[in-house]
Amino acid sequence: NLLNQTFAPTAPNQVWVADLTYVATQEGWLYLAGIKDVYTCEIVGYAMGERMTKELTGKALFMALRSQRPPAGLIHHSDRGSQYCAYDYRVIQEQSGLKSSMSRKGNCYDNAPMESFWGTLKNESLSHYRFNNRDEAISVIREYIEIFYNRQRRHSRLGNISPAAFREKYHQMAA
Repeated sequence: NLLNQTFAPTAPNQVWVADLTYVATQEGWLYLAGIKDVYTCEIVGYAMGERMTKELTGKALFMALRSQRPPAGLIHHSDRGSQYCAYDYRVIQEQSGLKSSMSRKGNCYDNAPMESFWGTLKNESLSHYRFNNRDEAISVIREYIEIFYNRQRRHSRLGNISPAAFREKYHQMAA
């Protein structure tokens, strides 16, 4: 556990947190793997599917790596779920220069920023729906993350601007 509940990066792409959650549909569970940049609060990678597998978490990680191109040394923090402990997942982290960090067993507070996002997603969006199938849930989740949460939702910690605006502001000031 490299973070020890100290979530205080000073720039984007220094610390990512990752986790899985699930959403009920009439068709069965939809599993959602997500990766959040702790500095910007932006969801930088996510994937959805019928099964909670290492492939699902791998897709979310590939999305984050493609979109962010993080520097070597980024801390990738997750719980100790089998998907994050899987050899294939660890190889991707190592080849990408990421430092793996994992929560203590059974301690949700060690991954608080990601757990907080799940609560926000479920409270602000998913609790208002009863999904007939996974495709309906996928559509709502994708719109919430890409349109609302990352680009429009204001965060008091970010000076009441969206994660995307905060990231852009950071890069403008760093230039």
